[in-house]
Order: sequence, then C-alpha cells, then structure tokens
Amino acid sequence: MFFQQLLNGVTLGSIYALIALGYTMVYGILLMINFAHSEIFMSGAFFGYFFYQLFSRISFFQEKIFFFIFFLFLCSMFSTALLGIFIEQVAYKPLRRAPRLAPLISAIGVSIFIQNFFMLFVSNQSVAYPQIFPLKKYNFSLLEINSLQIFIIFLSISLMLVLRFFIQYTKLGKATRAVSQDRETASLMGINVNRIISLTFFIGAGLGGAAGILNGMYYGSIKYNMGFLPGIKAFTAAVLGGIGNISGAMFGGYILGICEAFTAGFIPGGAEWKDVFAFAILILVLLLKPSGLLGTQLKKV
Repeated sequence: MFFQQLLNGVTLGSIYALIALGYTMVYGILLMINFAHSEIFMSGAFFGYFFYQLFSRISFFQEKIFFFIFFLFLCSMFSTALLGIFIEQVAYKPLRRAPRLAPLISAIGVSIFIQNFFMLFVSNQSVAYPQIFPLKKYNFSLLEINSLQIFIIFLSISLMLVLRFFIQYTKLGKATRAVSQDRETASLMGINVNRIISLTFFIGAGLGGAAGILNGMYYGSIKYNMGFLPGIKAFTAAVLGGIGNISGAMFGGYILGICEAFTAGFIPGGAEWKDVFAFAILILVLLLKPSGLLGTQLKKV
C-alpha cells in the first residue's frame, strides 16, 4: 500500500512539477505571478485533444505510434507556447512600467477570457480524453504500475532535465539567468531583455501544455475550467520549493503530489480532504520558512 501510494504521488507530482515550472520561471524574471497559467495548462489539454483528432486520421501516424505521440506533444506544446507569448504581449508587456497590481489584474482578465472562450466555442461539458496508446499493467509484489504512469513520469523527468540543461549550459539559458538576477545590468551587457522575457513565457507555457495533456490522459476527461485547482496546487508547489527556484519547483511538485496521495490513501476520508491538506502544507511552510524549502532569503545591504 505504501509503495503504491508513493507511485501515485510521484505520478501526480510529475504533473504538478511541470505546471509549477511555468510559475517559477515567470516569477524569476518578472517577480510577478502569471495568473493565466492555469488556463495555459487547460489549453494544452484541449490542443492535445484537437491534434489527436487530426493525426488519428492520417495513415502514417496510425502505423507509427512513436511519431504519433511525438508530434502530438510537439504541436500541442508549441501551440500553448505561442499562447504564452500572446499572454505576455497582451497582459504584461504593455504594463511593465505600471504599478505591480496592474499586470496581475490584466492576467486574471486574460485568464477569464481564455476560459470562457473554450466554454463557448469548444464545450461547456466534460470531454472524454482519448487513450493515446494501449494501457498495460505490470504487477509486482509491492505495487502495480501501468504504462501510462511510466510514460508520465518518464516524459516529465525528461522535460525537466532538458530544461535544466538549457538553463545551465546554453547561451540563452545563461542569458535567462542573467536577466533573472539583474535586468538592467543584463541589458547593459547586450542581452535582449524583452526577448528573454518572451522566451521564458514560451518555455513555461510549453511545459504547462505538456502537463495538460498528461493530466487529461491520467484522469480521462478535460473541461474548460479544469485548470483552476491544479494551477493553484502547482503554485503551492512552486512556493513550497521556493518561488523563482527551478529545482525548488520540481521538488515542491513531487512533495505535494506524494503528500496528496498519502492523505487520500492512509487517512480515513482523506480523498475529500486531500486538497485542504495540500494548502495546509503551504501555510505551514510560509509560517516556518517563507522563502520555501530550497529558496534563499535575500539580505538587504
């Protein structure tokens, strides 16, 4: 039972971690929260559904499941990444010099617009999510794991490792770190700050889109308002690990997912209280270590 719930928590935490990365990357650059990120996550799930309907009609993809999955995720992530840039251009860039509250209100407005767009023009009911590949189960003495859980964990960790490599070792990644540390100095050093900000939204939204597809595959259905609760939980994970810290967002996502799974599995009636327990963790961390588990407290000099 313990290892089964641990596996469930790691699977769920993988999705939370991908969403949390979008929050923490934007905060690391702008010191603001992208309140439209929940709808990016939701949009990714619907883009995945649309591209599934498109690619499933092409005979080449019917015969090549690997290419089917690859292009499904690639096109869906690219579409949500473009949506992320749109949000940055509409909700944040024009208000970059405005009071800090203005772009946050603008982002909430964009979030409501996107949610209602999908409600009016796509569906106001839950949509059954397709089974992208055959589901196989593997039984061991201590747990049962299926091919979908393996896929979710493997893909999430792979995307996070690619992001880690990009941030640490590429020229654009180093420029991103420079902008997050000091935008003005980075600009004086010749770095195109606006380009880096757009790139940050692009990457964060792409990861959120991938999380949306994985969430749809895991639960079997999607809806126009599905982004709210996972988005809030992913924000909790980002704060838990240390908002603005990429490693912290990953760590916080897995911690939150495991705690949620253990609450549902080991506490009587825990399935009804797992959301409350998740936010109780957030309150506890903010009281004891406001900078998060892996965050660092800035010192005034």
